[in-house]
Amino acid sequence: MNRKYFLSSIIASATLLPAFKAFSKNDNELPAFKIPPYLKPGDTIGITSPAGYITLEQIQPAVLQMQSWGFQVKIGGSIGKRDFTYGGTDEERLADFQQMIDDPAVGAIMCARGGYGFVRIIDKIDFSMFKRNPKWIIGFSDVTVLHCHLAKKYGIASIHSKMCNSFPDDWAKAEPIQIETILSIKNALTGEAMRYNAPANVNNKPGKAVGILVGGNLSIIETLAGSESDLDTKNRILFIEDTGEYLYSIDRMLWNLKRSGKLKAIRGLIVGGFKVKPDDVGGEFGKTIYEIVLEKVKEYDYPVAFDFPVGHQRNNFALKCGVNHALDVSKSISTLNSL
Repeated sequence: MNRKYFLSSIIASATLLPAFKAFSKNDNELPAFKIPPYLKPGDTIGITSPAGYITLEQIQPAVLQMQSWGFQVKIGGSIGKRDFTYGGTDEERLADFQQMIDDPAVGAIMCARGGYGFVRIIDKIDFSMFKRNPKWIIGFSDVTVLHCHLAKKYGIASIHSKMCNSFPDDWAKAEPIQIETILSIKNALTGEAMRYNAPANVNNKPGKAVGILVGGNLSIIETLAGSESDLDTKNRILFIEDTGEYLYSIDRMLWNLKRSGKLKAIRGLIVGGFKVKPDDVGGEFGKTIYEIVLEKVKEYDYPVAFDFPVGHQRNNFALKCGVNHALDVSKSISTLNSL
């Protein structure tokens, strides 16, 4: 792994808290999230596909790797099913996901892949048993629908990370960055305190903050506005990422977050990877990602960290949504620590 660009290490959270406690204000305003039980060897991870289609063969590298960590794996009925782009019909994906969250033998659920489709079933899921016995749900991209829903309605933590379709086919031949990102999922599931470092960016806004971490895919966050899954950002550290969008679309989405008060209310902003579509010739937007973001937050005094290793890219590390983190952005480095 190229540690010039990113370092993920396990450290004792007790050593981090004193350095950041002074920067936490109005702690009583932070709602307490429920933290699902962390996994131990022998526990079961369920695999389901609430969005896009994926085959049993395609999830095998993930199955084998999680088994090597000492976990058992339960494969859901949606794996291998297909309804055009979806992993089965809405009814099939709903039934499979419902079975997974209700099964007391399943300690965590990994969504097999993203794509599109979670929003079609989210309002039909019965979370009554899940609220009493929460478990870790893992995924990103389209799974942002679930991260936001759990944060808004139930205050339950979840894991934003790579999914089954990102596990390397051959672990021995995998690039160091692939190994580090996949291992970060294991660390998150087993309760390790995480320390994430990213190199300085000239566009960063220095500062320190403590808050519950929330976020995910920018376009998903925007489309959930006004719904029961609308993300509450007040007094929280927000992270965003996206892929396949034009610069003007990213600008429009960030205006939505600003005008709705989501950018004003936060304690810190983390900007991950943004894979943008090239502008049409003659229709260039004229601003960079950095300029687009800084324009929206220029009057706020919280820290902003660019180029963080989260998003639709190989350096997409696991982040615990709903867990307290300390963000420290300086001229030399940006650091995010779970507390």
